[in-house]
Amino acid sequence: MKAVVMAGGEGSRLRPLTIRRPKPMVPIVGKPVMEHILNLLKRHGITEVVVTVQYLASNIEDYFGNGSQLGMRITYSREDVPLGTAGSVKNAEDQLTEPFLVISGDALTDYDLTELIKYHNEKKSLATLLLAHVHNPLEYGVIITNEDGHITQFLEKPSWGEVFSDTINTGIYVLDPKVFSYFERDKQFDFSQELFPMMLKQGDPIYGYVAPEGYWCDVGSLSEYMRANADMLQHNVNLEIPARHIGNNIWCEEGAEIHEDAQLYGPVYLGRDSKVRAGAIIHGPSMIGSYSIIDERAQVDRSIVWNNSYIGDRAELRGAIVGSSSNIKSKSVMFEGSVIGDNSIIQDGAIIQPNVKIWPDKEIEAGAVVNTSIIWGSQGRRGLFSRYGVTGLVNVDLTPEFATKLGAAYGGILPKGSIVCLNRDTHRTSRMIKRGINAGMPSAGINVHDINQVPLPVARYFIRTTEAAGGVHVSMSPVDQRVVEIKIFDQNGLDINKTTERKIENLYFREDFRRVYIDEIGAIDVLSTASIESHYLEGFNRVVDFEAVRRRKFQLVVDYAHGSTTAMFSKILSDLGCEVIVLNSGSSEESNAARTPDELAKDMQRLATISSALNTDMGIRIDPSGERISVVDDRGRILDGMKILAVMTSLSLRRHRNGTVAAPVTAPSALQHIAQRYDGNIQQTKVLPHALMTAAGREGVVLVGDGSGQFAFPELHPAFDGMLAVAKLLELLSTFEMRLSEVVDDLPAYYMSSTRVNCPWENKGKVMRILSEQYRERRSKPIDGIKIDLGKEWVLILPDADGPFFHVFAESVSNEQAQALAEKYARVVSGLQQ
Repeated sequence: MKAVVMAGGEGSRLRPLTIRRPKPMVPIVGKPVMEHILNLLKRHGITEVVVTVQYLASNIEDYFGNGSQLGMRITYSREDVPLGTAGSVKNAEDQLTEPFLVISGDALTDYDLTELIKYHNEKKSLATLLLAHVHNPLEYGVIITNEDGHITQFLEKPSWGEVFSDTINTGIYVLDPKVFSYFERDKQFDFSQELFPMMLKQGDPIYGYVAPEGYWCDVGSLSEYMRANADMLQHNVNLEIPARHIGNNIWCEEGAEIHEDAQLYGPVYLGRDSKVRAGAIIHGPSMIGSYSIIDERAQVDRSIVWNNSYIGDRAELRGAIVGSSSNIKSKSVMFEGSVIGDNSIIQDGAIIQPNVKIWPDKEIEAGAVVNTSIIWGSQGRRGLFSRYGVTGLVNVDLTPEFATKLGAAYGGILPKGSIVCLNRDTHRTSRMIKRGINAGMPSAGINVHDINQVPLPVARYFIRTTEAAGGVHVSMSPVDQRVVEIKIFDQNGLDINKTTERKIENLYFREDFRRVYIDEIGAIDVLSTASIESHYLEGFNRVVDFEAVRRRKFQLVVDYAHGSTTAMFSKILSDLGCEVIVLNSGSSEESNAARTPDELAKDMQRLATISSALNTDMGIRIDPSGERISVVDDRGRILDGMKILAVMTSLSLRRHRNGTVAAPVTAPSALQHIAQRYDGNIQQTKVLPHALMTAAGREGVVLVGDGSGQFAFPELHPAFDGMLAVAKLLELLSTFEMRLSEVVDDLPAYYMSSTRVNCPWENKGKVMRILSEQYRERRSKPIDGIKIDLGKEWVLILPDADGPFFHVFAESVSNEQAQALAEKYARVVSGLQQ
């Protein structure tokens, strides 16, 4: 059997180590990772290999040649442009006339390939995928198989809510040449994202082989690269270490010298002709490359030093990586996660702080303390985005310089000359961060329209209905005054999707920002707030029946929560003929609108007391951004998020018979009963805002609600809009001549409970896989998390997107039973972590 080794990877997340070498050439214990893969193939009798190359292809071709030095026959297939995993293999189609194996040249593995091939032949499969269990499946393709091993579902790079298993695609396949008939030559095409789902849809035999044992590590990030080296040295990988073992977990290549006064605590690997001088101390797992020198009394702890580098006397490396031909001089210190690129010099006594990256050919002066990466800047964060956008502590995580780089990264994924709208809330911290973003975007050739500090729904509407390619909104967290939130929008004014988030993250962490020439630098225009609000109100007025509301003459108590809607929404309510008692209307730059859950509960209780005492039609709290509302009815009852969602669903479907309401999977079954009354439909979605707002664009959808007081009305725009939600509530109550309490009393009864279960990140995928298997027969259609249908009851087990825990939601026939059900499955989740 022939093998195709895919070696076109650029290794952007391994920079600066891959500036001058492709990812498959990164060394693990003295040999390129691809050489370990070729040796594995040879071990299993595969000696004819086609290597697909693209990025810095000559490095690979020059090193391995025709493969004769390895006892193999190697040919190469070059991509002029990236063609995707399947497209690159298609280039070698004329050499692959029989079943063949595909394996990555940049993932370290020791799997039994003979058993994989045997399994493929037994199943008479067209495609067999080697699968593995991993702790964190988010960056891989998740695979579901049935008991026979037949693949039933693919999910590429899922969110936590979509993780139905911790079984992932390793990128090792056995394929029949018939698969080439599915796609054309010289076209970009991907195995896991396109070919395999297509085969599954057509019912072709495609199987997953879960190896009973074995090691696999995608050497795709600096932390994983260090782990792969450590695992090799700690005997976690069944591959040969290409050196002589001299005892005490120390391996030496030919010519390595260790002074008798040096102290080595294995596992340690010393390359050819490397030298460890007197008094030097090396703690493993550490790798010292060929011809490198560890000078007197230097300390190397859990670190990697590549070939031809020098570590000076009394220098210290602690969990660091030093590239080839670099010079770390006397008494210099490199801390955890720091990386020095090739041919760099760190002068005497310099300190490289944790996670700092130094690009190749740089020189750090003596005594310098380097806090940010050279040349492009800091890489201190693992991931930028959470469910709330980019968030962090003011002037700790989110600094002005961070904001500038974020602006440059976002601008870098857009075409030069694009327009991006920038908006903020009223706080001065948001102004500072916004101005940082404002500086970064023009540097990437993006024109900025500064729309000041309009309510968030207004900003979203303006972006959607103008030529803007996207937008950014900066605000303080509504629950923590120390935290800033940065939301990034697409051209429709909606939160960007996961794919766009990853593009921004890749640019940010690669620190490879687009810097345009002087005549392409973007312009910054400050737009009139009045014109932006007028633009929004034109659309608002078209979709709200002002006359119907005016006839009702509502009396309201409105808590503005010191937010940005105060002036604009006051005018809207006045035009609707409402008599309003106003609370918390101040919105100065120093005002703090953040409220803890306890403070918010007190605010609502006060609103209910005032509203009830004054005998008003309702009390409304609109959050500082203008997106979320909280409601008190005319009898002084505080309506929680699900209750007001049920109210809006009932009123909207009365108006729009046969209409569809989109709601998250956490919503109660009462919505289905309401829909049946009015011949309507409930469309369940994932719980994240992007999924809900995307649903607003689907045909027939008249209302979207998230169950926490956020609503979108597609007739105006698909974004959450608290001002429009209040106006529509008043309009619908007027149309049907009902009081809010009457609608509430008419709702079907429902009983819900929820709880939270802590779960370490590394166990979340395993828990999802076991739950998916155990409740396969009772699972509802997979949308978000694992939803178990129990007849008149249901339970939803949902992994949190940002934290190490699960949410458990339950609905039953009484509050007590709903609580008991939630607690029962919380115990199940806890038990599966054992």
